Amino acid sequence: MAKLKFYYGAMNCGKSTLLLQRAYNYEERGMHIATFKPAVDTKGDNKIVSRIGAERTVDHLLTATDNFYTLVKENYFARQCLLIDEAQFLQAEQVDQALRVASSFNIRVECYGLRTDYLTHSFPGSRRLLELADELIEMESRCSCGNKATLQARFRKQGIGHFEMILDGEGPQVEIDNQENICYISYCPKCYLEKKEEAIQKKLSKE
Repeated sequence: MAKLKFYYGAMNCGKSTLLLQRAYNYEERGMHIATFKPAVDTKGDNKIVSRIGAERTVDHLLTATDNFYTLVKENYFARQCLLIDEAQFLQAEQVDQALRVASSFNIRVECYGLRTDYLTHSFPGSRRLLELADELIEMESRCSCGNKATLQARFRKQGIGHFEMILDGEGPQVEIDNQENICYISYCPKCYLEKKEEAIQKKLSKE
């Protein structure tokens, strides 16, 4: 039986790069695949993009109302593997549908995404994947201190070359990295908490 897999990690751990590499490898072996990503991820428009420059146009942009099972049954039934980027943005019911696809149609479903948001809370999609996936594969990235990075902080531009950490209640759960006004940095828990405390103290000093 095919499996539902979840490759997860903090920002900059190479999730999209791995997805693109695996897509290339599958096709090189003559396998038929399809790629997806949630439409809410506007970075790259209809493409999966990696930080090393590789990119690929997706076969389908998933909206919040798409039924993944029906979509696959009607359009991608003959594919042998389905790869979903930014899977943390999936609806919980779409993860249920992905599991049904894997088990009913014997099609591999590989999801790649973040485990938590910038406030260390889980996304609905990633939470459901952690509950349902047949295999969980953690991908590692490194904090600037050298330790394993498991969290990411969101920063917003406040002036020329100056970014400030966004704290609880200061932004929506989903805000796409555009490298101009919004960026994310991965940290180990110790550095994340230190940066958060530093940001809180700076904010208090301005009040």
